[in-house]
Amino acid sequence: MESLSRFYKPPPGHFFLFGPRGTGKTWWARQTYPAAVHVDLLDPESVRRLGARPERLREIVAAVPRAGTVVIDEVQKLPALLEVVHALIEEQRRAGSDGMRFVLTGSSARTLRRGGVNLLGGRAAESWLHPYMAAELGHRFHLDDALATGLLPVIRSVADPVRHLSAYNALYIKEEVQAEGLVRSVGDFSRFLEAISFSHGSVLNLANVSRECGVHRKTAEGYLAILEDLLLGFRVPVFSRRAKRALAAHPKFYFFDVGVFLANRPTGPLDEPEAIAGAALEGLVAQHLRAWCDYAPGGQRLFYWRTRSQVEVDFIVYGAGGIDAIEVKNSARIRPEDLRGLKAFADDYPAARLTLLSRARERLVIDGVTCLPVEDFLMGLNPGRPPWPESR
Repeated sequence: MESLSRFYKPPPGHFFLFGPRGTGKTWWARQTYPAAVHVDLLDPESVRRLGARPERLREIVAAVPRAGTVVIDEVQKLPALLEVVHALIEEQRRAGSDGMRFVLTGSSARTLRRGGVNLLGGRAAESWLHPYMAAELGHRFHLDDALATGLLPVIRSVADPVRHLSAYNALYIKEEVQAEGLVRSVGDFSRFLEAISFSHGSVLNLANVSRECGVHRKTAEGYLAILEDLLLGFRVPVFSRRAKRALAAHPKFYFFDVGVFLANRPTGPLDEPEAIAGAALEGLVAQHLRAWCDYAPGGQRLFYWRTRSQVEVDFIVYGAGGIDAIEVKNSARIRPEDLRGLKAFADDYPAARLTLLSRARERLVIDGVTCLPVEDFLMGLNPGRPPWPESR
């Protein structure tokens, strides 16, 4: 895995670090806490020993220096350990000591929440690690490469990323879905993954998805919940603060990484390459904005805006830093109609900053809309400073 500095900053005290497989959680933890005791629950022997006697974790912790750190990797593999961790944290609190820190990584919160585990009763913060951002990669970032194979650290480190993306899909289905018995039919779930890939970057219509993969709507809803719990996909809600118009009711859906989207999206003679490329570009921007919202201070959140009359803005970023409306176009030519959604949004929210991202090479300002090359925008997106200052 590339030795790159990440924008993610850990919260103080004990914390969970969630993120899909391959985002670099283990690598980050080992680089950040080199002297920590690491408990690797992807190791079958560790799972066997601790699963037979979870209290053995006490013996491991007893050997850790007072101000030390204990990292438990993929803690969802053995939820019973959280009861021991919780007890140790409470004992430490009652003793007036806060030197010991627990760092708990996981690629799924489903097992923890389904088992009634309360994520340590609020004693540990929850945080997330995402695929690389363009600015983390710096000169290593190339837009066309990112659109072809995504930005997962584990995929960037292999010689044949396309083949490994297919293997990545299979790994999740085998080790997370099938092994945990999350679905009755792996075949149905695989068809669901294909069907929902057509919704990437679109308003989510689960009735259509269920028809496409031949399952009941309730089953499709359950599959979507699994997909989100495994951190493979996310929904973007409609921005409705002080709404002045009738708005759409349904969220948009995205896979967490554009490479994973492409690995699930079937192609054929009836598929338009431009439509797939447009969805891929929008998804790449979505995953960057989502990471920026999680990493940056200020509690920013990601939305989209769409009226019942089909006027839409792809992304709204709202929080302490203000309100930004962002439209994405997979075209090198900016047309007047490309600005229509942003202008309509500005009519309702005059304080909004308006940005149009495209494949054009020039930076322009047209009717109050800042028009940027999408690659420049992504490279300037840094959680350590205000949103995309180069564009203002």
